[in-house]
Parts: sequence; C-alpha cells; structure tokens
Amino acid sequence: MGFLKPLDGTIYALARILTGLLFLQHGLQKIFGLFGGPPAEAPAFIVYGAGGIELVGALLVAIGLFTAPAAFICSGTMAVAYFLGHVAPNPANVFLPILNGGELSILFCWMFLLIAVRGSGQWSVDALRGADA
Repeated sequence: MGFLKPLDGTIYALARILTGLLFLQHGLQKIFGLFGGPPAEAPAFIVYGAGGIELVGALLVAIGLFTAPAAFICSGTMAVAYFLGHVAPNPANVFLPILNGGELSILFCWMFLLIAVRGSGQWSVDALRGADA
C-alpha cells in the first residue's frame, strides 16, 4: 500500500504512543489498584516487579524517552509473563495463545520488540534531544 508510505513515521509514532498508553493501564492496575486492581492471587514480585516495569516502561515508551532500552525490557517482561502466566499453569501445557489466553502478552512482547529495534521515531523526547530519530 504505497499511498500510506508518506505516513510511515506518523503511524509508527502513534503506534508507539498507543502501545505505551495501553501498557500503562496494566501498571496502574497493579501498582495503584486502578481498574479493579491486581488479581488477588498475584504474588508480590508480579505486582511490584512486573507492575513497576509496566508503569515506568510504558511511560518511557509513550513519551519516547530511552525508548529502545525501555521497550526491550517491556518485551522481555511480556515474554516471561506469557510463559509464567499462560503456558506454565496450564495443566495440558497448551502452548497456543488462543487456547491459553496469552494473546495480549504475545502482542505486547512483539510490539515492544519492534519498538526496541526501530527506536523512538518522531514525536518523542529522544528525537527532541537528538538521541534517536
């Protein structure tokens, strides 16, 4: 779709910002108890470890500050979340995301990996400070 090529940077920036803001909601849920709070059975390392990464990493990605390292850490967090939260507890050890409910973890994992590779792009603090464009 060549007609969208001129919008590449804008679409990517919006995707980065949206991904960060969507991920931020998970951090707010775990750390501050918003949106129903964390699951009652969630261990502290999930609430504070993953929640802290979700909160801080999401903010950094959304505003585009230290985007690549923040996105890389968020990607790894979601890879761990997929295996610990969706594959490991499944008695049948089902690996397929459609069967174990891990679609969101995989989507976040790969989206953050893309952002880590591509960088912050336009409309970012990194671009303003000349660190990443």
